[in-house]
Amino acid sequence: MSAISAVESDLPEQRSDESAAEPAVDWRERARGLALRFGPAVWCYAVLKLVGFTVFMKLLSFSGDYLKKHPRFGGGANPWDVLASWDGWWYQQVAQFGYHPALVAVPNGSPGFTVEQNSAAFFPLYPGLMRLVSEVTPFGLYGAGMIVSVTASLVAAAGIYAVVDRMAGPRAGVIAAGLWAIAPGSGAEWALYSDSLFIALAAWSCYCVMTKQWVTAGVLTLVAGLNRPTSAALIGAVGLAALVELYRRESGVARPLTAMLLAPVGLLGYVGWVGWRMGEWGGYFTLQHDAWLHYFDWGHGTWAAIRGVLLGRNDYPFAYHTADLLATLIVLSLPVLIVLLVRLRPPLVLTAYTLATLVSVLGSLGIFGNTSRYLLPAFPLLIALAVAMRKLSWPVLAAVLGTGAVASGWYGGYVIFELGIP
Repeated sequence: MSAISAVESDLPEQRSDESAAEPAVDWRERARGLALRFGPAVWCYAVLKLVGFTVFMKLLSFSGDYLKKHPRFGGGANPWDVLASWDGWWYQQVAQFGYHPALVAVPNGSPGFTVEQNSAAFFPLYPGLMRLVSEVTPFGLYGAGMIVSVTASLVAAAGIYAVVDRMAGPRAGVIAAGLWAIAPGSGAEWALYSDSLFIALAAWSCYCVMTKQWVTAGVLTLVAGLNRPTSAALIGAVGLAALVELYRRESGVARPLTAMLLAPVGLLGYVGWVGWRMGEWGGYFTLQHDAWLHYFDWGHGTWAAIRGVLLGRNDYPFAYHTADLLATLIVLSLPVLIVLLVRLRPPLVLTAYTLATLVSVLGSLGIFGNTSRYLLPAFPLLIALAVAMRKLSWPVLAAVLGTGAVASGWYGGYVIFELGIP
């Protein structure tokens, strides 16, 4: 009897051990499944990006121009410092010191700039993650920012793959992730910039809308709204898709409605907070207009820049010859890419998001040479190219994408960081 009792007393412990082991096995299986699904796209992106990044850094070393510039404006003691200049400098200021929103008039300011620039123009998610990572690692704010950017870029590559895979299959998804690695403006993906983080959130938000995961899409869009003001395009696209879903009643009412209500909270919350701190509800937009000369001007600035490039003149704001020439070529290619995308009949959220992004970029006054970086979020434009290229063999794809990766070190990195302002 005592032996039987002992065996019986052991049974619950054995069941407990088995039940404890099941989640571990399940976690390993899930991780293996994710690696098998997203691994090819992420590796394709990472390898191509590493090639372009290496070329970019070598070009910086060869030129040595960064030694002649201020660390805040594209210079530093070594090429790595360039990655933390321009916007990267401002993000480090936010991460280290926080915000002090104010509208301070500039006495005798240059034309168009009547308010002092301050860090409130830069949204809090990316510098907040920089600060968080720096607190738990020994790498400091610079290293933490690079960790966030590189990690986010890999998540973005996986998200782009997921979206394109659902539309055109896994091969096209892998190619699309590779194309994003070598896209114009891709130098900002591995730098102290918030672009990769925003695109990761945008891609997965679009995927969640495509798969009817409405609440998750709303949450991701809310978080994206804390990262960049261009999240307005994503908010509009998710809201429109949710509105159509409400009309069709395929997902009920509660989930699409929740997505619509959640999507704008992040953007409106930050802009509202800045306005409240400044004592002027439109303070954020005043800061952008009067301190950064960045605002929606219905495309007048874009047209002036393109006209100046075509006529060989530099009589428009923020003229940078090489960067502006590349930007002009990109803008001229957009109608072709849009038509090719529309012919594929993509989901509404992708079409709306892409078109809204293009309107935002081309309709706003800013640094025209930065158009390549501003268009990085418009990843759906790559889908038609990926679909066409999926017929190529892997060796041919390797040659095409590899050549693009080498070239991207110049046009995607060096041009915008050294020959322009990213």
